[in-house]
Amino acid sequence: MSTLTVKGAVKGLPWTVLRLHRTALITWGAGLFAVAVALVWMYAIGDEARFGADGCSMPPDTGLPSCLDVAARTADWNFSETYSNVIGLVSTAVSYLMFPVAAWAGGALIGRELENGTARLAWTQSVTPVRWLAAKLAVPALLLTAGTTAAVLLNVWARQDNNPNLVGDWYTPDVFVSTGPTAVTYALAGLALGALAGLLTRRALPAAGFGFAATLGLYNVLQRYREDLWPTVTRTGKPYELPRSAFQVEDGARLTSGARTNSQPCGESMSPGSDCVPDADFAGYYSTYHPKSHFWPLQFVDAGIALAVAALATAAAFWLLRRRAA
Repeated sequence: MSTLTVKGAVKGLPWTVLRLHRTALITWGAGLFAVAVALVWMYAIGDEARFGADGCSMPPDTGLPSCLDVAARTADWNFSETYSNVIGLVSTAVSYLMFPVAAWAGGALIGRELENGTARLAWTQSVTPVRWLAAKLAVPALLLTAGTTAAVLLNVWARQDNNPNLVGDWYTPDVFVSTGPTAVTYALAGLALGALAGLLTRRALPAAGFGFAATLGLYNVLQRYREDLWPTVTRTGKPYELPRSAFQVEDGARLTSGARTNSQPCGESMSPGSDCVPDADFAGYYSTYHPKSHFWPLQFVDAGIALAVAALATAAAFWLLRRRAA
């Protein structure tokens, strides 16, 4: 085979990937289009949805609309409910994107071609295994990055003032992932883990399952330990309620020794023998939490971990491919 033919085959690899996986490409494009239409619609009805979302009063009170006005404007269509449901559905879809990506990457992108032998045929005829895998990962990675970034930006735009009564609190898992760079890195981690599973099993169905399982494990670990990814803020003093925007991690009583406990002071209302802090040992209350200003630090650390996992899985995939193709 001539050098010109090989170069032409290498340059045509991205188009080959797109052609082979055109069903996935069409599905991805249709999904992005549906998300875009839904979020533009939510932006358009945002003012109607926010009217009365924080409550109403009769007669009208300062800052609250009349309950009669709210009832009249929602008689034919409950804009607040529609807005909240659609935003929530889009947020869930974006935050869970990594799971179908991992299953597809393991099963259809890598595992199936190794199982039916088309990958090895391509290696012997036109391109090296490394270039084959590079094209297999680069094309969907580019499309995932561009599409997920667009979905996140549209999601943030449609939320406008981020009223938690309509769109949820910033620290809930779906909202957190779908409103920052974490969504993009999660999708890339799913792609890399799925590809690695495909190379490990070399069979479509097991690769899809293992890729999904690995991604699920990563998602759960990051969700469980997200509160520990950035130093928290602690307030001490009299008991009080934190603002709704606070991501509360822990609260309890402080002892005169400096220690902390989840037990409450005994007081007069506690029954004899209950697990409580004697008044002599009680020094006050404390609350540990993340304020809303910690959203971006938590996002960047979370996204960095997912991106590191994606990089390690990609490196492992190339190492494994070189070893098996040698």
